[in-house]
Amino acid sequence: MTAAALRIALVGPLPPPSGGMANQTLQLASLLRDEGVDVETIQVNAPYRPAWAARLKGVRALFRLLPYLAQLWRAAGRVQLFHVMANSGWSWHLFAAPAIWIARLRGKPVVVNYRGGEAETFLQGAIAWVRPSLKRADALIVPSGFLKAVFAKFKVDAAIVPNIVNLERFRSADAGDAPAAGPRLLVSRNLEPIYDNATALHAFAIVRARHPAARLVIAGSGPLRAELVALAAMLGLTDAVNFTGRVDPQAMAVLYRNADVMLNCSLVDNTPNSVLEALASGVAVVSTDVGGVPYLVEHERTALLVPSQSPQQMADAVLRLCAEPALAAALREAGLRQVQQFTWQSVRPQLLQVYRSVLRPAAAKALSQP
Repeated sequence: MTAAALRIALVGPLPPPSGGMANQTLQLASLLRDEGVDVETIQVNAPYRPAWAARLKGVRALFRLLPYLAQLWRAAGRVQLFHVMANSGWSWHLFAAPAIWIARLRGKPVVVNYRGGEAETFLQGAIAWVRPSLKRADALIVPSGFLKAVFAKFKVDAAIVPNIVNLERFRSADAGDAPAAGPRLLVSRNLEPIYDNATALHAFAIVRARHPAARLVIAGSGPLRAELVALAAMLGLTDAVNFTGRVDPQAMAVLYRNADVMLNCSLVDNTPNSVLEALASGVAVVSTDVGGVPYLVEHERTALLVPSQSPQQMADAVLRLCAEPALAAALREAGLRQVQQFTWQSVRPQLLQVYRSVLRPAAAKALSQP
């Protein structure tokens, strides 16, 4: 790609906290810069200035929104393309929609990269508000067939451009590592209601009754930490569960390599990066079969899928992996093959083709064929 002259505004959240969309925004900015693209990041979750404004509930959004709008306007005078990372709910109305309209007012093409796991519920209630903005976007891309199907229900066409996994960072543990005394389970979702980490604790209690040396790591931060710590204590798991708090991507990769099974208990999901990272790390995945997860992994081929809010079935799946090492090995091997489609080498030509399709002909020439 010869794109030294290409200038892009990448609009989205950035860590901290290290959530899926924030990590994807940061990673995409770095990868595009490595290709020679001039990327200007516009952070939708920038710290409040002044800091005390964060305490002013009800009006604090203005302290973030007004500087954000000014930054969008200035950036639109410098860049050739807006790439907007979009989510559901108020995030759409406060951040994605203004970015689309300002870019259009300044005559700049817009690629909307929609990633909200609660898309269908959101669109059912807000499509009349969302559609006018979508019509001003030059392209809509989504990371999964699941979200493409959701938008199709509302007669909106979307192209699939998958998430990106860094296979240099997320890789399998060395084959010579000594086996653990008991199964090592990992949860790598934030401590929020939609990720239902309570089910992971209840499932782990069942597993530990059969495997007393089992251990569980819950890597993430969020408002339910105190409640989940109390639940672990009530279940008699305090000495077997490690709540790590917020973990950066490098440390997260180490946690995956030290795990045997990754649990994903989410109630709502799209294309969870945690599942992709687990696959890339050679970790067997047990997940709920909600939302876009069945589009991402296949039951008994690349993962074991169970209904949501079903601790017994999740525990049974983990115990099955413990009892059937050949199955666990087959899942890991298939997962490693599956995740290859999410490398930058695979995603890059798809994304650049979207850019070419929306740029003016002179600017599109800056993107050579891959």
